[in-house]
Formats: sequence, structure tokens, C-alpha cells
Amino acid sequence: MNWLEVIVLAIVQGLTEFLPISSSGHLILAPAFLGWGDQGLAFDVAVHVGTLLAVVWYFRDDIGRMLVAFFTPRRSRSTAASQDARLAWLIIIATIPVGLAGLGLRDFIEASMRSPAIIAATTAGFGVLLYAAERLGPSRRTVPDMRWWDAILIGFAQACALVPGTSRSGVTMTAGMAMGLTAEAAARFSFLLSIPVIVLAGGLETLKLVESDAPTAWGTLLVGAALSAAVAYLTIKYFLKFISRIGMLPFMLYRLALAALIVYVLV
Repeated sequence: MNWLEVIVLAIVQGLTEFLPISSSGHLILAPAFLGWGDQGLAFDVAVHVGTLLAVVWYFRDDIGRMLVAFFTPRRSRSTAASQDARLAWLIIIATIPVGLAGLGLRDFIEASMRSPAIIAATTAGFGVLLYAAERLGPSRRTVPDMRWWDAILIGFAQACALVPGTSRSGVTMTAGMAMGLTAEAAARFSFLLSIPVIVLAGGLETLKLVESDAPTAWGTLLVGAALSAAVAYLTIKYFLKFISRIGMLPFMLYRLALAALIVYVLV
């Protein structure tokens, strides 16, 4: 990889991991559109580590409170600590479906569902669902109001994001808003939920990388990770700040335009 590829793909990952437009789809499509070769497994791992660092740093206070509350005996918890412990359990519950689906279906999806036609269909279809959920959902509840079955349904929705073009953040926000969460609450839970998912996905990719004999360009990987982390942090910060104002319409329109471009150029 040359430095232009490193910079562009790291920015793409940092932007698209948390915006509801599909990071996996963009990392497949960007090299295809630009005529570049595959960036390689090591680079994918590096930029995912970058986005993981960004979300952990942004939510460091929330994560700290959840960890303390989770390991505090129930009898000793305050009301606030009980809510933090409950949120930790909701995240764990919502992670289980994608973990099971990833173990069982990941190889099939990577072999059979990465074509431009599939990415175009999922990009457009889930974009429409995202906007519909915002427009039609009750949009009254916040993260502390979440119920156990909310987490279960969001978890099953998240498993759909194994298919490129779906968007993990997009489909979890869609499910959350459909069940009555505000856009900001759905986004906040989606971002917190990304932490164990990125850890699981990154762990699987790292195992493959360890087993590989390919040489590692550490300088390239460090730059990619740092740049994706910086961009992802800013994306989380400003998305949560402005989502209640801008809504999901711009993301639906972008996804429809991107799907049309994929069909025109690549299908």
C-alpha cells in the first residue's frame, strides 16, 4: 500500500464505522472504485483497532461506571449503579446473537456475500428501513428506559450486519428507533454495543493474521490505526451532537445514491 491508500482507507474506516452507512461495504468498494488492490488483513485489523480505541476513549466514563457497577454486589449498589450494571447486561445480551452468527456464518458470508450487487441491495434496502424507523417509531424512550427484549431484538438485528452494506450501526439504530428509542438514544446504545463486537471481530482477524506468514509493515499499520482513531472519535462526537437536528434522511439519500452508483459502475 502507498501512503495515499493508507490515508484514504483509514479515513473511510473512521467515518463509516459509526455512521449508518456500512464500513465493511465502503472498505470493499473504495479500492474497487479507485482501482487499488486489496488492502490486506493486517490493515483491516489496524483500522478496526483504531476505531475501537476511539469509542472506548469517548465513552470511558460510561465504561468505567459500568465495570464498577457490574462487579459491585447487588445489595451494595446505588440506584445509579444499578442502572449502570443493567446497561452492561443489556450490552452483553445484545452481543450474543452476532457472536453466534459470526462463528457459524462468517466464512459463508465472506465467500458468497461480498459481491457489488449484494452490497448495492443491502445499502439501499437498509437505508430505507433506517429512515422509516425514524419516521414511524414512537421516539420517546432513552437508554435507561430500555427493556431486556429491546436488547435481544437489537442483538438479532446486529447479526444482519455481517452482510456487507447493511451497516452495523445503521441496523442497530434502526431496530432501536423502531422500538421507540430516540435517534440519539439508539445511536448511543449502538456505539456502546460496538465495543464488544469490534473486540470479537478484531480478535478473529488477529488470529488469522498470526497464522499468516505475510510480512507486516508496522509503520503503515500504526498510521492507519492512529488516523482511523482520530476520525472515528470526531465522528462519534459530532454525530451524537447533531443527530437530533439532521435526522436520518441524509443517510438514506446517501445510501440510495451509493447503491445506484454501485449498480451503474460495478454491477
